[in-house]
Amino acid sequence: MTDIPLQLKLVQIENPDGLNLILGQSHFIKTVEDIHEVMVTGVPDAKFGLAFCESSGLALVRSTGTDDALKALAERNALAIGAGHSFILFLKDAYPINVLNALKLVPEVANIYCATANPLQVVLAESEQGRGILGVIDGVRTQGIEDADGVAWRVGFLRMIGYKAG
Repeated sequence: MTDIPLQLKLVQIENPDGLNLILGQSHFIKTVEDIHEVMVTGVPDAKFGLAFCESSGLALVRSTGTDDALKALAERNALAIGAGHSFILFLKDAYPINVLNALKLVPEVANIYCATANPLQVVLAESEQGRGILGVIDGVRTQGIEDADGVAWRVGFLRMIGYKAG
């Protein structure tokens, strides 16, 4: 066993409009077309931008989407992350809950790190070979434990937005 130099890096995700996003990892360039298909068939009017970091060959950011600005946002963030086989998907007029299970069923998708609209930081390990995602920092630090008022707010909110009946 040899000691290999490793650096930890932190990348702040650029998301000026607080859009929902999904960050994941897959194993094949086909991911770009398959996630595009999941999006247009799962939420036909959704606007999205997807970028995928190729991890061999030319090692390019491959991208697609239905909205040029979201596609460009995904490309900038994917390039900043620069971790092989990672992908980032920005959503508008759709929510992760609408597509998350379908994304998990895409044969190439190996992992979903997060689905969020919170401020997001990606924790990376970098070696001479490349970069890998260790995890994410999603939102802010937990502030306490939910009380009865918090339960009432949560229950009411979910019903107000239509995710729970009654």
